[in-house]
Amino acid sequence: MKARPTRSKAGAARAPQRTKGQSARVAQRTKAPLLHDASPRAQRRPARGAAPAALLHGEARIVLRPGKEKSLLRRHPWVYASAVARLEGTPASGATVPVVADDGRFLAWAAYSPASTIRARAWTFEESARVDAGLLAARVHAAVQRRAGLAAASSALRLVFGEADALPGLIVDRYGPQLVTQFQSAGVDAHRDVLIAALREATGCGDVYDRSDGATRTREGLPAIAGVLAGAEPPEHIEVTEHGLRFLVDVRRGHKTGYYVDQRDNRRLVRSLVEERAAAGAALRGLNCFCYTGGFSIAMLAGGAAAVHSIDSSADALAMAARHVALNGLDAQRAVWEEADVFTALRALKAAGAQFDVIVLDPPKFASSHHHVERAARAYKDINLNALRLLAPGGSLLTFSCSGAIDTDLFQKIVAGAVIDADVEAWMVARLSAGEDHPLLMTVPESEYLKGLHLVRAA
Repeated sequence: MKARPTRSKAGAARAPQRTKGQSARVAQRTKAPLLHDASPRAQRRPARGAAPAALLHGEARIVLRPGKEKSLLRRHPWVYASAVARLEGTPASGATVPVVADDGRFLAWAAYSPASTIRARAWTFEESARVDAGLLAARVHAAVQRRAGLAAASSALRLVFGEADALPGLIVDRYGPQLVTQFQSAGVDAHRDVLIAALREATGCGDVYDRSDGATRTREGLPAIAGVLAGAEPPEHIEVTEHGLRFLVDVRRGHKTGYYVDQRDNRRLVRSLVEERAAAGAALRGLNCFCYTGGFSIAMLAGGAAAVHSIDSSADALAMAARHVALNGLDAQRAVWEEADVFTALRALKAAGAQFDVIVLDPPKFASSHHHVERAARAYKDINLNALRLLAPGGSLLTFSCSGAIDTDLFQKIVAGAVIDADVEAWMVARLSAGEDHPLLMTVPESEYLKGLHLVRAA
């Protein structure tokens, strides 16, 4: 497989000031147990992988610097290390601790992460809430239920999307009967047994495979791990359906959890664009760059494209993409698979005089942090500039960025610069994003990692 890096402020009223007596009562409450399973079985013996005692008691707390409470008051769940004035006590990694303002006001119950620049992630902003097995299980069930209506369209879905589902750092994708997890923060990692049990109960899926092997774990001070968490070893490939099309997913070795479920709705959009043009009698030519296992390519072919040229640097990914053509009963003669560097290939296609009616740019993450934004901006502009030079008049360019450090406004400016330098006239007809199984929590704009633009070149 190609070495594709893992994809991935609103206001609230100020909390009232506490009296000295209220602050004393708060201090007493923070020493009460936070994690409690009242079931008879739990009382008889500790659960497998039970949390250490430091996880079960609020004996520690995080005190913020003056003025650093504002983001939590706006219900943004992250506490950066630079915002911390001091840590009281010695909580274990993943322990639930109270976060308080410099004057002692309660702000949130949060999972402590000593190695991360995000020093704590809030579970809840309600002081009276109990962060226990029941709360975590309820959140898992709610996340699964919210997506119940999407199952008819696809058997590949994101069931849990971290902060958007009030489970910071937890990613869960479903591929038919198989669940695939990523525990990307110390908090959810400390409670994985509770979360796995809740996932199996909420979905009826017995097989759970873990892909907690991304760079995010390293930044959290956690080891990269992968393997079976429950049930059986997954098969080499799991077949899923997406809007009537069939795909094979390798959950053990594929990118991320095996497949890019976030692009499901955009693949359907591409198919509809091609179908509309094909119905009018056009012999449409498609180009899919960074094609991976050919999701957008299959969508174009299924829509009736006369020819689709797909480029990726991984021979294995291209071989799987070719299998998807046969799996969907499509004409292999209409598909060209090129193993190449996309930056180089786009220039070669231009030199050969090629033109395309629909072009998809779905590159890997070019900016893993804000330190890489300038370099990433140059890369995004380069591929968009050269794609625009290949786009036929009246054609559509669907261009994406999965870099969280590149926000929507910056991405639009980069693409606008490419339009100017390509000396073409183009309209942006739509902004694109991930599907509704990747909801954006409005107080956490950083979770909108996937953004896209649909451009149409003037005829």
